[in-house]
Amino acid sequence: MAEISTAVYPGSFDPITNGHVDLVQRTLRIFDRVIIAIAYNQEKGGALFSVEERMATVRKVFESEERVRVDSFQGLLVDYAEAVSAKVVIRGLRAVSDFEYEFQMAT
Repeated sequence: MAEISTAVYPGSFDPITNGHVDLVQRTLRIFDRVIIAIAYNQEKGGALFSVEERMATVRKVFESEERVRVDSFQGLLVDYAEAVSAKVVIRGLRAVSDFEYEFQMAT
């Protein structure tokens, strides 16, 4: 049996947007499963919605899609991705500056 391909889509999702939804739908064309990993830092503060509210909202948006899992995490993304056996991290890009930032983070 082939291994299930899993992608992690991390973010604050505060709140989830149509752009987030579109990216998840595109990702599902390539991967068997997408884990939407809601990042939170209790020390950071400033969130519009609590992590529980964000998780509930995202679950509601994807309630009919069984290949989407919603989770939360603290700490390093690499540790979380390893814990859920994800080999790919999905990132959205809104502008060239987003690409430049993500490229620097990846190298």
